[in-house]
Amino acid sequence: MSAGDRRSTERRGRLDVAILVGAVVGIGLVLGGHGLEGGSMKSLLQGAAAVIVFGGTLGAVLLSFPLRDLKLAASSLKHLVVDDAPPADGMVALIGRFALRARKEGLLALEDDADKMSDPFLKRALALAIDGTSSTTLRAMLEDEIGSREELEETPARVFEAAGGYAPTVGILGAVLGLINVMENLADPSNLGSGIAVAFVATVYGVGSANLIFLPIGNRFRARAARNARRREAVLEGVMAIQEGLNPRLIDQKLRGLLALDGPPPRSGMTGRAA
Repeated sequence: MSAGDRRSTERRGRLDVAILVGAVVGIGLVLGGHGLEGGSMKSLLQGAAAVIVFGGTLGAVLLSFPLRDLKLAASSLKHLVVDDAPPADGMVALIGRFALRARKEGLLALEDDADKMSDPFLKRALALAIDGTSSTTLRAMLEDEIGSREELEETPARVFEAAGGYAPTVGILGAVLGLINVMENLADPSNLGSGIAVAFVATVYGVGSANLIFLPIGNRFRARAARNARRREAVLEGVMAIQEGLNPRLIDQKLRGLLALDGPPPRSGMTGRAA
Protein backbone atom coordinates (compact mmCIF):
# COMPACT_ATOMS: atom_id res chain seq x y z
CA MET A 1 0.00 0.00 0.00
CA SER A 2 1.38 3.39 -0.98
CA ALA A 3 2.03 6.28 1.39
CA GLY A 4 -0.94 8.07 -0.18
CA ASP A 5 -3.20 5.14 0.65
CA ARG A 6 -2.03 5.14 4.23
CA ARG A 7 -2.65 8.87 4.54
CA SER A 8 -6.18 8.35 3.18
CA THR A 9 -7.13 6.35 6.25
CA GLU A 10 -5.02 8.06 8.92
CA ARG A 11 -6.84 9.86 11.68
CA ARG A 12 -5.99 13.51 11.25
CA GLY A 13 -6.71 15.73 14.20
CA ARG A 14 -8.53 18.85 13.07
CA LEU A 15 -9.57 21.53 15.53
CA ASP A 16 -13.36 21.93 15.49
CA VAL A 17 -13.75 25.69 15.76
CA ALA A 18 -17.57 25.56 15.88
CA ILE A 19 -17.72 24.11 19.38
CA LEU A 20 -15.31 26.73 20.73
CA VAL A 21 -17.18 29.58 19.08
CA GLY A 22 -20.51 28.17 20.23
CA ALA A 23 -19.35 27.92 23.84
CA VAL A 24 -17.99 31.47 23.85
CA VAL A 25 -21.06 32.93 22.14
CA GLY A 26 -23.63 31.00 24.16
CA ILE A 27 -22.18 31.35 27.64
CA GLY A 28 -20.57 34.73 26.99
CA LEU A 29 -23.72 36.42 25.71
CA VAL A 30 -25.85 35.03 28.53
CA LEU A 31 -23.42 36.41 31.09
CA GLY A 32 -23.11 39.62 29.11
CA GLY A 33 -26.89 40.06 29.05
CA HIS A 34 -26.96 39.53 32.80
CA GLY A 35 -24.40 42.29 33.18
CA LEU A 36 -26.33 44.62 30.87
CA GLU A 37 -29.37 44.21 33.08
CA GLY A 38 -27.33 45.47 36.01
CA GLY A 39 -26.54 42.11 37.53
CA SER A 40 -23.13 41.32 38.92
CA MET A 41 -21.10 38.21 38.17
CA LYS A 42 -20.63 37.73 41.90
CA SER A 43 -24.35 37.12 42.36
CA LEU A 44 -24.09 34.04 40.13
CA LEU A 45 -21.25 32.49 42.13
CA GLN A 46 -23.05 30.44 44.76
CA GLY A 47 -21.18 27.42 46.08
CA ALA A 48 -24.20 25.80 47.72
CA ALA A 49 -26.24 26.00 44.51
CA ALA A 50 -23.38 24.51 42.51
CA VAL A 51 -23.02 21.61 44.93
CA ILE A 52 -26.74 20.87 44.82
CA VAL A 53 -27.13 21.08 41.04
CA PHE A 54 -23.93 19.47 39.81
CA GLY A 55 -23.69 17.01 42.68
CA GLY A 56 -27.32 15.98 42.29
CA THR A 57 -26.98 15.68 38.51
CA LEU A 58 -23.84 13.57 38.88
CA GLY A 59 -25.59 11.30 41.37
CA ALA A 60 -28.57 10.84 39.06
CA VAL A 61 -26.29 9.98 36.14
CA LEU A 62 -24.36 7.50 38.29
CA LEU A 63 -27.64 5.81 39.17
CA SER A 64 -28.67 5.68 35.51
CA PHE A 65 -25.58 4.19 33.83
CA PRO A 66 -23.00 1.50 34.61
CA LEU A 67 -19.47 2.63 35.36
CA ARG A 68 -18.13 1.47 31.98
CA ASP A 69 -20.54 3.83 30.17
CA LEU A 70 -19.48 6.74 32.36
CA LYS A 71 -15.80 6.00 31.71
CA LEU A 72 -16.48 5.89 27.98
CA ALA A 73 -18.32 9.21 28.12
CA ALA A 74 -15.49 10.82 30.08
CA SER A 75 -12.77 9.48 27.78
CA SER A 76 -14.74 10.66 24.71
CA LEU A 77 -14.48 14.28 25.83
CA LYS A 78 -10.90 14.42 24.53
CA HIS A 79 -12.31 13.97 21.01
CA LEU A 80 -14.88 16.72 21.43
CA VAL A 81 -12.78 19.66 20.27
CA VAL A 82 -10.54 17.74 17.86
CA ASP A 83 -12.22 15.93 14.97
CA ASP A 84 -9.97 12.92 14.36
CA ALA A 85 -12.15 11.08 11.86
CA PRO A 86 -10.40 10.36 8.55
CA PRO A 87 -11.73 12.37 5.59
CA ALA A 88 -14.56 10.63 3.73
CA ASP A 89 -13.29 11.60 0.29
CA GLY A 90 -9.93 9.99 1.08
CA MET A 91 -11.66 6.76 2.01
CA VAL A 92 -13.71 6.82 -1.21
CA ALA A 93 -10.58 7.40 -3.29
CA LEU A 94 -8.80 4.54 -1.51
CA ILE A 95 -11.66 2.12 -2.19
CA GLY A 96 -11.59 3.28 -5.80
CA ARG A 97 -7.92 2.36 -6.09
CA PHE A 98 -8.58 -1.01 -4.50
CA ALA A 99 -11.45 -1.61 -6.94
CA LEU A 100 -9.21 -0.78 -9.89
CA ARG A 101 -6.48 -3.12 -8.71
CA ALA A 102 -8.89 -5.94 -7.87
CA ARG A 103 -10.47 -5.69 -11.30
CA LYS A 104 -7.07 -5.96 -13.00
CA GLU A 105 -5.33 -8.47 -10.74
CA GLY A 106 -8.09 -10.13 -8.70
CA LEU A 107 -9.13 -9.86 -5.04
CA LEU A 108 -6.08 -11.75 -3.81
CA ALA A 109 -3.92 -8.86 -4.98
CA LEU A 110 -5.37 -6.79 -2.12
CA GLU A 111 -4.27 -9.19 0.61
CA ASP A 112 -1.10 -7.29 1.51
CA ASP A 113 -2.97 -3.97 1.43
CA ALA A 114 -5.64 -5.31 3.78
CA ASP A 115 -3.00 -6.40 6.32
CA LYS A 116 -1.54 -2.88 6.38
CA MET A 117 -4.83 -1.02 6.78
CA SER A 118 -5.10 1.27 9.81
CA ASP A 119 -8.90 1.36 9.66
CA PRO A 120 -10.03 -1.80 11.51
CA PHE A 121 -13.47 -1.92 9.90
CA LEU A 122 -12.14 -1.58 6.34
CA LYS A 123 -9.42 -4.11 7.18
CA ARG A 124 -11.95 -6.71 8.35
CA ALA A 125 -14.26 -6.04 5.41
CA LEU A 126 -11.46 -6.53 2.88
CA ALA A 127 -10.20 -9.64 4.66
CA LEU A 128 -13.66 -11.23 4.56
CA ALA A 129 -14.03 -10.44 0.87
CA ILE A 130 -10.55 -11.79 0.07
CA ASP A 131 -11.27 -14.99 2.01
CA GLY A 132 -14.19 -15.70 -0.29
CA THR A 133 -17.01 -14.96 2.15
CA SER A 134 -20.38 -15.03 0.42
CA SER A 135 -22.02 -11.67 -0.20
CA THR A 136 -24.96 -12.57 2.07
CA THR A 137 -22.74 -13.55 4.97
CA LEU A 138 -20.42 -10.58 4.39
CA ARG A 139 -23.28 -8.10 4.49
CA ALA A 140 -24.85 -9.68 7.56
CA MET A 141 -21.59 -9.71 9.54
CA LEU A 142 -20.65 -6.14 8.68
CA GLU A 143 -24.17 -4.77 9.25
CA ASP A 144 -24.17 -6.37 12.70
CA GLU A 145 -20.84 -4.71 13.46
CA ILE A 146 -22.06 -1.35 12.16
CA GLY A 147 -25.09 -1.52 14.43
CA SER A 148 -23.16 -2.58 17.51
CA ARG A 149 -20.45 0.04 17.02
CA GLU A 150 -23.01 2.79 16.46
CA GLU A 151 -24.76 1.81 19.67
CA LEU A 152 -21.45 1.89 21.52
CA GLU A 153 -20.53 5.29 20.08
CA GLU A 154 -23.92 6.68 21.10
CA THR A 155 -23.21 5.87 24.76
CA PRO A 156 -21.56 9.26 25.49
CA ALA A 157 -24.53 10.98 23.85
CA ARG A 158 -26.98 9.12 26.10
CA VAL A 159 -24.96 9.99 29.20
CA PHE A 160 -24.81 13.73 28.46
CA GLU A 161 -28.42 13.86 27.29
CA ALA A 162 -29.45 12.25 30.58
CA ALA A 163 -27.43 14.87 32.47
CA GLY A 164 -29.20 17.54 30.43
CA GLY A 165 -32.53 16.10 31.48
CA TYR A 166 -31.70 15.87 35.17
CA ALA A 167 -29.94 19.23 35.65
CA PRO A 168 -32.99 21.54 35.28
CA THR A 169 -35.05 19.43 37.68
CA VAL A 170 -32.25 19.34 40.23
CA GLY A 171 -31.93 23.10 39.75
CA ILE A 172 -35.58 23.53 40.68
CA LEU A 173 -34.97 21.31 43.69
CA GLY A 174 -32.11 23.59 44.70
CA ALA A 175 -34.35 26.65 44.31
CA VAL A 176 -37.03 25.09 46.49
CA LEU A 177 -34.48 24.23 49.16
CA GLY A 178 -33.23 27.82 49.05
CA LEU A 179 -36.77 29.19 49.39
CA ILE A 180 -37.35 26.93 52.38
CA ASN A 181 -34.33 28.53 54.00
CA VAL A 182 -35.72 31.98 53.14
CA MET A 183 -39.11 31.14 54.64
CA GLU A 184 -37.44 30.05 57.84
CA ASN A 185 -35.92 33.52 58.19
CA LEU A 186 -38.95 35.72 57.51
CA ALA A 187 -38.27 37.53 60.73
CA ASP A 188 -35.44 39.37 58.99
CA PRO A 189 -37.07 41.14 55.98
CA SER A 190 -33.84 42.87 55.00
CA ASN A 191 -32.37 39.59 53.83
CA LEU A 192 -35.38 38.30 51.91
CA GLY A 193 -34.39 39.77 48.55
CA SER A 194 -30.85 38.43 48.57
CA GLY A 195 -32.00 35.09 49.92
CA ILE A 196 -34.54 34.63 47.11
CA ALA A 197 -31.92 35.63 44.53
CA VAL A 198 -29.52 33.04 45.88
CA ALA A 199 -32.26 30.42 45.77
CA PHE A 200 -32.94 30.98 42.09
CA VAL A 201 -29.26 30.76 41.15
CA ALA A 202 -29.68 26.99 41.41
CA THR A 203 -32.31 27.14 38.66
CA VAL A 204 -29.92 29.18 36.53
CA TYR A 205 -27.22 26.56 37.03
CA GLY A 206 -29.57 23.71 36.17
CA VAL A 207 -31.20 25.20 33.07
CA GLY A 208 -28.01 26.87 31.86
CA SER A 209 -25.79 23.78 32.17
CA ALA A 210 -28.42 21.60 30.50
CA ASN A 211 -28.98 23.83 27.47
CA LEU A 212 -25.50 25.30 27.06
CA ILE A 213 -23.33 22.32 28.00
CA PHE A 214 -24.87 18.86 28.48
CA LEU A 215 -27.45 18.71 25.68
CA PRO A 216 -25.21 20.31 23.02
CA ILE A 217 -22.42 17.88 23.89
CA GLY A 218 -24.86 14.99 23.70
CA ASN A 219 -26.13 16.15 20.31
CA ARG A 220 -22.57 16.41 19.02
CA PHE A 221 -21.70 12.88 20.12
CA ARG A 222 -24.90 11.51 18.58
CA ALA A 223 -24.21 13.27 15.27
CA ARG A 224 -20.65 11.93 15.25
CA ALA A 225 -21.88 8.38 15.85
CA ALA A 226 -24.31 8.75 12.94
CA ARG A 227 -21.54 10.04 10.64
CA ASN A 228 -19.26 7.16 11.57
CA ALA A 229 -22.05 4.68 10.95
CA ARG A 230 -22.71 6.19 7.53
CA ARG A 231 -19.02 5.97 6.72
CA ARG A 232 -18.95 2.28 7.67
CA GLU A 233 -22.01 1.70 5.52
CA ALA A 234 -20.10 3.24 2.62
CA VAL A 235 -17.16 0.93 3.33
CA LEU A 236 -19.54 -2.03 3.34
CA GLU A 237 -21.08 -1.05 0.02
CA GLY A 238 -17.65 -0.34 -1.47
CA VAL A 239 -16.14 -3.67 -0.46
CA MET A 240 -19.19 -5.59 -1.66
CA ALA A 241 -19.00 -3.74 -4.97
CA ILE A 242 -15.31 -4.69 -5.25
CA GLN A 243 -16.25 -8.29 -4.53
CA GLU A 244 -18.87 -8.17 -7.29
CA GLY A 245 -16.33 -6.71 -9.72
CA LEU A 246 -18.21 -3.49 -10.46
CA ASN A 247 -16.65 -0.71 -12.48
CA PRO A 248 -14.48 1.50 -10.22
CA ARG A 249 -16.17 4.65 -11.51
CA LEU A 250 -19.59 3.27 -10.63
CA ILE A 251 -18.31 2.40 -7.17
CA ASP A 252 -16.98 5.94 -6.73
CA GLN A 253 -20.28 7.50 -7.80
CA LYS A 254 -22.23 5.16 -5.52
CA LEU A 255 -20.12 5.98 -2.46
CA ARG A 256 -20.12 9.71 -3.16
CA GLY A 257 -23.88 9.63 -3.39
CA LEU A 258 -24.14 7.68 -0.12
CA LEU A 259 -21.84 10.12 1.68
CA ALA A 260 -23.25 13.23 -0.07
CA LEU A 261 -19.82 14.24 -1.36
CA ASP A 262 -19.71 16.98 -3.97
CA GLY A 263 -17.25 17.45 -6.76
CA PRO A 264 -15.72 15.12 -9.32
CA PRO A 265 -13.85 11.99 -8.21
CA PRO A 266 -10.08 12.34 -7.90
CA ARG A 267 -8.43 11.18 -11.11
CA SER A 268 -5.69 9.39 -9.22
CA GLY A 269 -8.26 7.20 -7.54
CA MET A 270 -9.81 5.97 -10.77
CA THR A 271 -7.13 6.11 -13.41
CA GLY A 272 -3.87 5.76 -11.54
CA ARG A 273 -2.38 2.36 -10.85
CA ALA A 274 -2.87 1.20 -7.26
CA ALA A 275 0.44 0.79 -5.52
